[in-house]
Amino acid sequence: MKKLFLFLGIVLITLSATAQNKNAKVSFEVDGICGMCKKRIEKAALNTKGVKYASWDVKTHMLSLIIDERKTAVKTVQENVAAVGHSTKEVATTEEAYNNLDPCCKYKDEEIVKDHEK
Repeated sequence: MKKLFLFLGIVLITLSATAQNKNAKVSFEVDGICGMCKKRIEKAALNTKGVKYASWDVKTHMLSLIIDERKTAVKTVQENVAAVGHSTKEVATTEEAYNNLDPCCKYKDEEIVKDHEK
């Protein structure tokens, strides 16, 4: 009987140590420059299964998330954001996705970035 309790105790400790967080707070930088970018980035993140909350800050370029790690990974969210034209440090967008952005959202164009600073 002692062996059974010992075995069950070890199993429970192992399971709890490897459990993934269902409300993990994550943040990372995403390229963009305006309110339209904000809507697009947040929508792409929220359309990822397992993302419960998404907020992108225009000034800091930080995307703050609450995700269920059992359903998604940060890399998946980054890939979905890159698919709509916004790069992260870990995942770059394709030229095709970037070119599909509205003209005012071309964050790689220095002239457009300067226009947004005014």
